[in-house]
Amino acid sequence: MSPQNTRPMNPSSPSSPSSPSSPSNPSSPTFLRRQTKWENLHFYQKANTLYQLTFAFTQRFLVRGDRTIDQMVQAARSGKQNIVEGAADGVTSMEMEVKLMNVARGSIKELREDYQDYLSSRGLEVWSAGHPRYEGMLRFCRSHDRQEDYQPFFPTWTDEEMANTALTLCHLIDRMMTTWQGRLEQEFVTEGGIRERMTAARLGYRTNQREALENQQHEIEQLRKTIEQQQKTIEQLTRRVRELEGLD
Repeated sequence: MSPQNTRPMNPSSPSSPSSPSSPSNPSSPTFLRRQTKWENLHFYQKANTLYQLTFAFTQRFLVRGDRTIDQMVQAARSGKQNIVEGAADGVTSMEMEVKLMNVARGSIKELREDYQDYLSSRGLEVWSAGHPRYEGMLRFCRSHDRQEDYQPFFPTWTDEEMANTALTLCHLIDRMMTTWQGRLEQEFVTEGGIRERMTAARLGYRTNQREALENQQHEIEQLRKTIEQQQKTIEQLTRRVRELEGLD
């Protein structure tokens, strides 16, 4: 499937647990980003499916000993593994997360090229807009992420069916990751990197300490005034008692 004819699937909404986000308690000074649950990322789920599909494809349709087998399987594995590593490293380094996500995208694009080469070298069709199977395949790939949705078809799909499904997954993953990286960029612009977060956390801590000290000083001042007022009241009562005793 050609990239220009594939419409991207909308990734998770910003409020979903799979979106990049700041720590859950913004009022608490902290510089670590919240760990992204990579297993909930829709593009990771599709990337994992793509790896399993590629492994099955190479076992069924490529001759043992063909170097393309290792190349395709390793490219598919690199795609999903770098998503995992990027999400993990993103806790302390947004820069590393972006770099590893780019590595993942590069691997997916390399794999897409292998599938396109397979189809063209064997005279098989690339299903694009207008092909009778195109819309049904696109709907299926958009709405299904997990390996178990695809695996029952691995033994029965033809090489043309598997390759076109893989091409569609490659394109959807790339578009979804592009959207994800755009959100990372926006987060970096608004919140900065690790050093800026560390500085902000330290300044936040100092601000909280200063505010706590000011609150304590205010409370002490209020207590001092209360004590002075009570002392005056005691003095007045003492004088009154003495006056009453004098009358007796």
